[in-house]
Amino acid sequence: MSIGINILFLIVGFTLLVLGADGLVDGASNLAKRFHVSDFVIGLTIVAFGTSAPELVVNIISAIECSTDIAITNVLGSNIMNVFIILGITSMVYPITSTADARRFDIPVAALAGLAVLLMVLMGNSSLMWYNGAILLSIFCIYMIITYFNGKKLHDSTPSDKHTISVWRSVVYVIAGLGALVGGGELIVNGAVNLARAFGVSEAVIGVTIVALGTSLPELATSVVAAMKHNSDIALGNVIGSNIFNVFLILGLSACIHPLPPYAGIRTDAVMTLLAGVLVWLCVMSNKEHQIKRWHGALLLAAYAAYFTVRIVLA
Repeated sequence: MSIGINILFLIVGFTLLVLGADGLVDGASNLAKRFHVSDFVIGLTIVAFGTSAPELVVNIISAIECSTDIAITNVLGSNIMNVFIILGITSMVYPITSTADARRFDIPVAALAGLAVLLMVLMGNSSLMWYNGAILLSIFCIYMIITYFNGKKLHDSTPSDKHTISVWRSVVYVIAGLGALVGGGELIVNGAVNLARAFGVSEAVIGVTIVALGTSLPELATSVVAAMKHNSDIALGNVIGSNIFNVFLILGLSACIHPLPPYAGIRTDAVMTLLAGVLVWLCVMSNKEHQIKRWHGALLLAAYAAYFTVRIVLA
């Protein structure tokens, strides 16, 4: 496939991402108001699951086709980018305020996801097996049950808003937005991977950088648009929820489908995945507003630049 066609894929993909993110944020926010659920819970569940759909599709296909480097680097790379790139850029657009529940429960669980991956990697040079996947899936189920009951507690305490659009229109916005995000992400991944392979880049590096970036673009578009609309609950919930979904659900499913062997640089990526979760918690606990501030975002972006440089040099 020619370079021109792949560049066209990138352009069309980015256009779909922007349009999809705008519709998804509007629809999700209105659903939250309609059903008296907080924006953070909506971002943590519906939006996070929707924007994690590209990772889910890519990983299941990769596991079935035994392209295991893509499967595991996609998850680790996406979680790293979600924090260092997406929260970095988003917080520079508008400071992200965290909720008390996020600080007490959801952000620590996201850090636990990174710790779980690192421990499994350090246990030896063996593959992530089906029983590792089963453990991850079990944790995910427990997390979702707790999140469900936490959401029910918020049902009566969240004020209603009578000036929202209809439920069906909101649902259409969410579905259409997710469709555009997934379609745009797929076009970008295909175009970027084809271009990278044309220049002789390895599959592991493609997975942890280009594919991870491509499958993280829905989270980036959604969080930036949410920040521009001053809806930091959806912006933060989207990233935290996506990181939890990526490890406990997507990596868990992938390991159950096919063993995921280690690759060169996996320990570096696992450490960065854990560091990502810890840094989010440190950022929101470092100031009385419990915000990820603009200067935090700049540091996150600088940290990713350093990691990316090391990763490419060691490849």
